[in-house]
Amino acid sequence: MLGTGPLESSPNLRETVTRLRRLVELSTTLNSTLNLNDLLQLIIQTAAEILECDATSILLYDEKDDHLFFAAATGSDPKKLAEIPVPLEGSLAGTIFRTNRPLILNQLEGDPRHYKQASRHVGFQARSLLGVPMRIRDRTTGVLEALNKRNGPFTQTDQHVLTVVASHAAVAVHNAQLVQALKQAYERVSTADQLKSSFLALASHELRTPLGIIIGYATFLREESQGELSEHAEHVLNAAMQMRALLEDMTNLTLLETAESTFKSRAVAIQDVLEKACEEIDELASAKAQTLVFDFPKQPLQVTADSKKLTAAFVNLLHNAVRFSPEGGQIGVGAKREQDGVLSWVQDNGIGIPPDQLGEVFQKFYQIESPNVRHYSGMGIGLTIAKGLIEAQGGRIWAESEGENKGSTFKVWLPTADQSPL
Repeated sequence: MLGTGPLESSPNLRETVTRLRRLVELSTTLNSTLNLNDLLQLIIQTAAEILECDATSILLYDEKDDHLFFAAATGSDPKKLAEIPVPLEGSLAGTIFRTNRPLILNQLEGDPRHYKQASRHVGFQARSLLGVPMRIRDRTTGVLEALNKRNGPFTQTDQHVLTVVASHAAVAVHNAQLVQALKQAYERVSTADQLKSSFLALASHELRTPLGIIIGYATFLREESQGELSEHAEHVLNAAMQMRALLEDMTNLTLLETAESTFKSRAVAIQDVLEKACEEIDELASAKAQTLVFDFPKQPLQVTADSKKLTAAFVNLLHNAVRFSPEGGQIGVGAKREQDGVLSWVQDNGIGIPPDQLGEVFQKFYQIESPNVRHYSGMGIGLTIAKGLIEAQGGRIWAESEGENKGSTFKVWLPTADQSPL
């Protein structure tokens, strides 16, 4: 037997060792668990087993409504208990919380502080109670209660054990609540991002058709009219082209946010991809009287790629060519087999790229022009998107140019499609 404590005889050695082992196990598990519900259940079940009592419960403080509420309980329906707010005045849990002191009552009958409404609500008869505050540093966050000791009364040793459990529990619950709050905040941000992306996608899609009509009519009026009317049509066309560039940037923003989405690769003819991409920018090229010149063989050049995403990449390259090429310019689009892959290109006769900036043009938001002197609209993310989409499919992209005002060529290499069944 252990020596006698100041208030009572210590339990036998085996019981003490068993309790200490359970406390160590509880501490280890609490430190490795961040799910709040799992933590609460583990705490009350362990406390009930160690103290050999009929029920245990955790009451946490609701700062907003200034009362305690049952976060978890054994021996009764926790959902029903959660419906009962426990006041800080006129309840034993409230007394423990307010005074920040443990409380042992081995005879509850007749105690005016016993909040009987909770017991009646779940049909549980409480005879004895041990309650301790849950504290983090100098702040009390809740109360841990044990009810109805099975063998004899609650003791000071029980109080000490439950206090240790409450100390570990308070920290673990606090950490779990922080993680839960962080997850909720992240979910709200994710929802907001999804709404933003959906809006950008919907807006760019819905505005594309009416804007295409405006560009078509403005182009027609500019070519068929003379004098002041032709000049007005030119202004309308320029404004519509700027809006179209903005729409493409909106589309690119959604692509940028979903760049890590799953690619559905299959064998696809690069000619089909290039022709579809050219269809996307045909009205813009026509508005600037630009000509698209094709240079690829009739025999399909098969590559392994996600057709939709690869088309988006070439659309960005073509938009770049249209944007930086002069009125009446020529844009070359071609492809050929090269080694173990297929080489494609988009060539323009526009403003060109200085040699020291050939690699930098693929950086996000990069602009060749100074931000103080802008002649070309756009956010500077189209080439970044193209590079990301192509490299994600095992391809390479690079820029070539002889210098300023000498045009530029963007080349894309993609692996040849595997001829085995897909």
